[in-house]
Amino acid sequence: MSGDDRWIEDLLRPLAPQVLAALVRHYGNFETAEDAVQEALLAAATQWPERGVPDSPSGWLIRVASRRMTDQLRSERASRHREERIASRTPPDELLALAADADLLGEDVVHDDDTLTLLLLCCHPSLTPPSQIALTLRAVGGLTTAEIARAFLVPESTMAQRISRAKQRIRATGAQFRMPPEPELPDRLRAVLHVLYLIFNEGYTATSGPELQRCDLTAEAIRLTRAVRAMLPDDGEVAGLLALMLLTDARRAARTRPDGSLVPLAEQDRSRWNRASINEAITLITHTLARARLGPYQLQAAIAAVHAEAERVEDTDWPQIVALYQILEELDPNPMVTLNHAVAVAMVRGPRAGLALLEPLDADNRLSGHHRLHAVRAHLLEMAGDHEGARACYRTAARLTTSQPEQHYLQTQADRLAKDRE
Repeated sequence: MSGDDRWIEDLLRPLAPQVLAALVRHYGNFETAEDAVQEALLAAATQWPERGVPDSPSGWLIRVASRRMTDQLRSERASRHREERIASRTPPDELLALAADADLLGEDVVHDDDTLTLLLLCCHPSLTPPSQIALTLRAVGGLTTAEIARAFLVPESTMAQRISRAKQRIRATGAQFRMPPEPELPDRLRAVLHVLYLIFNEGYTATSGPELQRCDLTAEAIRLTRAVRAMLPDDGEVAGLLALMLLTDARRAARTRPDGSLVPLAEQDRSRWNRASINEAITLITHTLARARLGPYQLQAAIAAVHAEAERVEDTDWPQIVALYQILEELDPNPMVTLNHAVAVAMVRGPRAGLALLEPLDADNRLSGHHRLHAVRAHLLEMAGDHEGARACYRTAARLTTSQPEQHYLQTQADRLAKDRE
């Protein structure tokens, strides 16, 4: 899609899960519905730039996707067994009504909670956790298979197979488009929160492409997290995740220069941070920490709050951040937590102490080839005065990332150190 038509993508992305949810609710066939929606989105991307956006974009997409799906279901009548399977899932009178009245389908079939119900359907207990997350990112988040593969650090072909199998499994189970039973909700919720976390992260720092941020994804992740919290207002981790997203997103305006280049946290103009979002998040996390059982998202939000409360970078309470990371590593140990913990330790005990914490990560396959490990090591080596080592790590990090703004920033840091040496 060309840059001139990017507005179409921005418009279609939030509509896609609504349209998919509407079709799944009426037809009960996730796999066929997803294919029909993709065809409708392609038709819109082709036709709308020339013919204009219809008065009801979602209604147009639902009608087109419904026709595609009706045609597909009709073609399946060539096989009696397939016809019987369709009939068992969709009452004949409902199928005929949808086929006859496809042109009448529109906004009235889009329900406020449809996207949330779709989100929970994608986290069906018949799927493995990785498949739940991948399918939700595809169906609700609108990420491409390549983007999801990068989020999981697996080959694109592997992720494509995982998503395909997940859709087939949803169809085979005959899962209903409705809220899950109460006993199933906690496990489904954990997967949902992880999905929303990944969607937000992909939007906040896009894994590839010319732009650092994809605000449509961060906005959608925040919207869906608010929807989940409205359903579960007393859940501490839901509140923690929402607070974390608000605190992180509050920095968005200060993260890039007019030319789109990256501005690191230490150099950001904090007057450009969104104080309304920060205040909402701090109130939320303060209330939650006092009442709910402690969890990883709450701890991450607490760390982000410490950064947000510092008017200047020099005012950051790094000892408090170190203490919070120590608790987080005990509660939810993973290489990314260790990576961030190392930075905080370096700010309190010196760069060599931080570098020592990075050493075990070289043997961790989940992170050893990730650009962030090399970028953090470069930063700490520079703090320690090892400019040659820092320059080499910056260049390695720049080579590994597929985000153009990050690549430009990392290469610029390497070039700066090279000039300082001359």
